[in-house]
Amino acid sequence: MDKNTYCIIMAGGYGSRFWPICRDDNPKQFIDILGNGQSMLQTTFERYERICPRENIIIVTAKAYAERVREQIKGLLPYQVLSEPTRRNTAPCIAYAASVIGEMNPNANVIVTPSDHAVFGRAKFEHDMEQALAITAKNDYIVTIGVPPTNPNVKYGYIQFAEESALPEVPDLHKVITFTEKPPLEMAKEFIKTGEFFWNSGLFVWRLPTLRKAFKDHLPYIENSFFELKAETPAAEVDRVYSQSVAISVDFGIMEHAENVYVLQASFGWSDVETWDSLFDNCLVDINNNGIVSGQVFAYDVRNTLVHVPADQTVVLQGLDGYIVASDGKTLMVCSRSKEDNILKYASDVELAKMKGYHETVAKLNEEKI
Repeated sequence: MDKNTYCIIMAGGYGSRFWPICRDDNPKQFIDILGNGQSMLQTTFERYERICPRENIIIVTAKAYAERVREQIKGLLPYQVLSEPTRRNTAPCIAYAASVIGEMNPNANVIVTPSDHAVFGRAKFEHDMEQALAITAKNDYIVTIGVPPTNPNVKYGYIQFAEESALPEVPDLHKVITFTEKPPLEMAKEFIKTGEFFWNSGLFVWRLPTLRKAFKDHLPYIENSFFELKAETPAAEVDRVYSQSVAISVDFGIMEHAENVYVLQASFGWSDVETWDSLFDNCLVDINNNGIVSGQVFAYDVRNTLVHVPADQTVVLQGLDGYIVASDGKTLMVCSRSKEDNILKYASDVELAKMKGYHETVAKLNEEKI
């Protein structure tokens, strides 16, 4: 394990598409979405403890979630949890953490990862990450990890890559040509046909000098302010810098413009687990193609259905085909998988009902349907 390897875990999102089990005060990264007994943050932290020293892992999260991070990952040092006063997307988040790392090790080799993605195949994952770290340790490269697509998924970003290998000793490393964020279905189908595209995993590896130069060249207004922040910077100053910053992703701000971006083909399985449907695609199913993630479930004539309820909740289902059954113990949702795109509206209607009065709101919604 190389002491020069550091990891930035981005843990500030809230996974609204997993309503009702995910809410602003109980976001996706703190929940056992996969039913493996750990939250997604805990699983991610454990994954990178095998690649770099524990004390080299920095978690960036929303101010409201900082204590939750410390509750789930015990024994973190003060500098290992950085609080964002407001969401400004991934570029400011990475710059803040990189500045803190720079105090400790100006030549650090840095992994950047989301906190809420699923990885399948631990040994292959560790091999790929070690290979990416070896590449960036010797080259002024930004290396992203690309996942071979299995279907024309319109919820993922795509990376177009050059056919030839960028390094003779690493056949699966290619120069990046373009990034495309969440293309329409027909475009995604064409991408798959060409064989020239990977899914964008959101994983990046770069040495700290390479990272800072990329910010200086492409996002100088962020480099000028965020690289002045340190672990001991007063909260008021952090608040000021964030309040004056634009919200911009590292993909759009740097990756789409830098000339030294390369993609390493992943040999491991991956999913961003962003929706109930993507969870269904990655969970074990029974002989009736039901994914029972959690709960004490009795299913009669039930097929193609996903169930995610509290472990101690008993659920009896009959006659469902192609549904999502989800509960946080207070709110139960039963929704056709084909109507998953409506979930944000359902969540909005429920919150509105809480504010205006349940019976009045439901009556109005029912009138609109007549």
